[in-house]
This record gives sequence, C-alpha cells and structure tokens, in this order.
Amino acid sequence: MAPRTRWMVFLVSTPLVMLVTVGGLIGPPKAATQQSLPELRILGDVVGLINNAYVEPVDIDKVMDGAMRGLAEGLDPSSAFLEPDEVRAIETKAPLPAGDVGLMVERQFYLRVMGVRDGSPAAKAGLQSGDYIRMIDTKPTRDMSAFTGRRLLRGAPGTKVSLTIIRGNTADPHTFELVRQAPAGPSATSKMIGDVAHVRISTFDSTVPDTLRAIFKTLESKATGAVIDLRGIADNDLEAGIAAARPFVKSGTIAVRAMRKGEPVKTEAGSGDGTITMPVVLLLSNGTANAAEVFAAALQGNKRADIVGEPTAGLAGVQRLVKLPQGYGLWLTSERYLTVDGSNPIHERGLLPTVGVPIPVVAFDELPPTTDVPLEKAIEHLKSKR
Repeated sequence: MAPRTRWMVFLVSTPLVMLVTVGGLIGPPKAATQQSLPELRILGDVVGLINNAYVEPVDIDKVMDGAMRGLAEGLDPSSAFLEPDEVRAIETKAPLPAGDVGLMVERQFYLRVMGVRDGSPAAKAGLQSGDYIRMIDTKPTRDMSAFTGRRLLRGAPGTKVSLTIIRGNTADPHTFELVRQAPAGPSATSKMIGDVAHVRISTFDSTVPDTLRAIFKTLESKATGAVIDLRGIADNDLEAGIAAARPFVKSGTIAVRAMRKGEPVKTEAGSGDGTITMPVVLLLSNGTANAAEVFAAALQGNKRADIVGEPTAGLAGVQRLVKLPQGYGLWLTSERYLTVDGSNPIHERGLLPTVGVPIPVVAFDELPPTTDVPLEKAIEHLKSKR
C-alpha cells in the first residue's frame, strides 16, 4: 500500500470501520465519531510532523503500521491489527500445523508465556508462566501480536524453533531450542496424597468432562476431597471450560457472557449436571487463563470450591475478525465472560483467591523446589473446610 493511501485508510476508513461496522461493540456511531474527531486531528498532526520534521526521512508505512498495532493492542492483550495473510488464514479457516511446543502466549510488552502444557517440549525445557519471549527464531517479538506469535510457534512435528527467553529480573536472556510435537496425553490425571486427591487438568478440550467424571468416580471410595490444579493452564477454548464445570454444578448459573449491547447470555446447569459432589479446592496461578478461568468462576460462584494461589490472568474474552480496507483486519474482543452473578468481568480483571499463596519462580540456574508449598496450602485449606 502506498504511504498516502495507508495514511488515508487509517485516518478515515479505520475509525469508521471500527465505529460503524462493529457498531454495538464500540457504542453509538455518531456520538463516538464526534468524540473521536479531536484525537484524529491530533493523530494527523503527529503523522505530518514525523513525516516532515523528523531528523531523517522516515518509512511512513512503518510508522502507520506501528500506530495501527498500538491502537488495537491498547485495548487488551488479545486484540490485534492483522496483516492480509493473517486475515486470509482466518477467513479460509486454514488449519495450523499439528506440531507445537506447548505454550499459550499473550501480548505484554513482548510475548508473555501464560500457560505451559504438561509434558510438552516447553515444559520439559523448564519454561514457566511469566516468561517473556524476546525472539522466535530470528523474529523479534517487541512489535509482534499474540495472534502472530501463536502461529509462529506452530509447525510440523519434528521441526525446531528457537526461543529467546527473559525471566524475572535476569539481565541476560536464555535461548531454548525446542522440537515441536503433536499434543499427547490425557486432559486430566490424578494421584493420591494421603486421603486427598491431586487432580491435574493439563488442557481443556472436548474430553475434559468425561475424563473428570471417570477420575472422580474412581476417587469416591478412597478420597475425602480433591485439589484441582489449574496452575499455568491457559487454553482458549472457553466452551470447554463451561463443559468441564457442568459435572460440579447441579443447579444455577454456570457462565455469563456479555457483549457491549444487549442482555448478558447465561448458561445454566441442566439435567444430569452436578454428578461430582466431592469437596474440592482450586489451585490457581497468574498463568491460569481463558477456559480455566471460566471453569474456576463457575465453581467459585456456585460455592463449590474456594480458590488457593494467585489472582488469575484475566483473559476470558471472545475475539472476532473485523475486515479493513486493503485486506487488513482487526482481531477484536467482542464478548467477555463475567462472574456467575454478573457483577464483575473476568476478562482483564481475573479471579481473586480465597487464600493467597505465591507461586515460586525458578531462576534459570536453580533447581525446582523439592516441596510444592502451594499444593500443601491447598490441601490444608481443603481439610479445614471439612
């Protein structure tokens, strides 16, 4: 796209598409457009000054790309400005390659690791929730959307990808070379710790409800309660989180989904739900996001479980594609989930624990702690609730 065309598309077409086409997401088009005009004039002045007064000639296409990305990513970590090839991939529903490294990422300065799937190449290499990905192979992530980053992490099983990782206050990044593999293993597992079961959900997919029912059926005769461990679980299949909550909630509201306009949409428990009655406690972390947050909100809101651990990530939104001129697009959060009483959004706020316990961050040169203190605290809280 020519610089002049790009500039005009952004200053005129993009706001109109966002305010008129999206409509209900942003609010009444006329009022919003009027409120936006002063900011658009300032933006035009800024672009003009950069183009004419900067110390050296600028690539105006690059400047406008940065402005458009900043506009989208300033909304929330999940929204993004998309290039034409990304828009085509969404429209054609092109499947992603089967291999991945087991990371769920969102945007926060760089790409931030939200979740690490158990048994994945990333987990075996020691990557953690909260790590920042500075580079994927030779591509810096400073201006990369989470949407693009997730696609770059995928590839054919057996292929390699190099990740440059920043952790905590460590000044020097570490490079990890991971081999992609197809996801494998059950969606949930369990083990006994005394008379309490430690149930680990490793991913939210279509098998989770039946897997949980089967696990808790075997635990009926030997466990007095269970800790459901959702630390670092950030799958974005929100419907799977709702389905996984059904066996625990016999009656009442399981989930509430809200748009900009209209009444929130409620998902209620139905016949056959609530078959799991064992006392449970949820163990969560800052890396608990998306489907796991919806699941946790359902159990917490229906007084089926307390939360032990850290506040969650606050990433329970639904995104949609809004097409822009010249093949570009916006990946825009159009819906978000609320707590089951409808009082608070989960998206961008997260869930607060009943009992706060910090999840330790292990430095690059340290071994993991030999004792799982957060799990011990969760078991202790479960026993105190009996």
